[in-house]
Amino acid sequence: MQTHLEKHQATRRVTYLSIGANCVLGVAKIIVGWIVGSAAMVADGVHSFSDLVTDGFVIAASHYGHQGPDHDHHYGHGRIETLATLFLGSVLIFVAGAIAWSSLDRLLADTRIPPPGIWAILLTALALLAKEWLFHVTRRVAKRIGSKMLEANAWHHRSDVLSTGVVMVALIGSQFGAAWIDTAAAIIVGLLVGKVGWDLLWDSGRELVDTALPVATQEEMRQMAMSVPGVRGIHDLRTRQSAGRTMLDLHVVVSPRISVSEGHEIGNEVSRRLRNGFPALTDLTFHIDPEDDAGEGDPSRFPGLPLRPAVEAALARRWSSHEVWPEIRELELHYLEDAVTVVICLDEGYPRESQAVIRDLKERAADIDWLSHVEVRRLADVPYLPASN
Repeated sequence: MQTHLEKHQATRRVTYLSIGANCVLGVAKIIVGWIVGSAAMVADGVHSFSDLVTDGFVIAASHYGHQGPDHDHHYGHGRIETLATLFLGSVLIFVAGAIAWSSLDRLLADTRIPPPGIWAILLTALALLAKEWLFHVTRRVAKRIGSKMLEANAWHHRSDVLSTGVVMVALIGSQFGAAWIDTAAAIIVGLLVGKVGWDLLWDSGRELVDTALPVATQEEMRQMAMSVPGVRGIHDLRTRQSAGRTMLDLHVVVSPRISVSEGHEIGNEVSRRLRNGFPALTDLTFHIDPEDDAGEGDPSRFPGLPLRPAVEAALARRWSSHEVWPEIRELELHYLEDAVTVVICLDEGYPRESQAVIRDLKERAADIDWLSHVEVRRLADVPYLPASN
């Protein structure tokens, strides 16, 4: 499996290749389009330069992902890329509007467009082949390193192939006297640029408002978590995304009488399986619940049960005069069903029968409304299992 650094380096190499190709193609298209008077070719050149900004964001996203969170940005720097992408989308929509308006003005004014010539057509054909090659190279690297971001950039190259194909049709039409095709094609290319800008705005806006993953994906996560031994239920599963990363919060219901460390390890196994099953998952927070409290709201908003110091103080006031009090070795507290169950651990040699002790203690604590049950457990009742060598 490749390391994060190797993936970052592979992303940089293929994206720098794309930047170089887009620079050459953009300059050549604009110069040749201006010389031959083709608005469609100039518009496609601007489209090529807009790809440079997209490539730049890929480099930036990979760079920040490699750096990871720091002391000021505990969740990383993904929101910076999201804000910058919003700005880029706005600029692209503005550029698209300018291209479409200028071309429509030329169409209505019936501006004469000279035939572009064979060199302009050949350059467009070369650009089409180059962008198709970039699509295949970028997509192959994306598949190899498992990068959704890079794969999206590859499909962006494929959209450029389509726009360049439109321009080629326009140039050929102009060469044979159908000059209006060039202007119409420029409007189409402008719309394509605008669509790229709108897609950037839409996706970035969804990230800023913490849009969740698709319902089907959330259900896959839930079923994967439920497959972990010891998990009795999953609720309050919440997801959000930022710059290609996924963040997940969930509550894991386990048996109420297991140890804290066992419950925590069950949660760790849930985390491991989800991270392995969903590589984009970079931040996962789980909460261990001893019972299913889904839909009951935030427990911190309601009156809570007394914690151990208050419980022990209340029990001491009622039980300290009982003969069992000095014999208690440990008190286990279980907070279940909005009440407290107290488990008293006694030495094996304590002579009195457990049910008699329980009856006495419950009578003395009958006025405590938060006390649910009293249980007695002999220390010898818990067998000691030595670790095998």
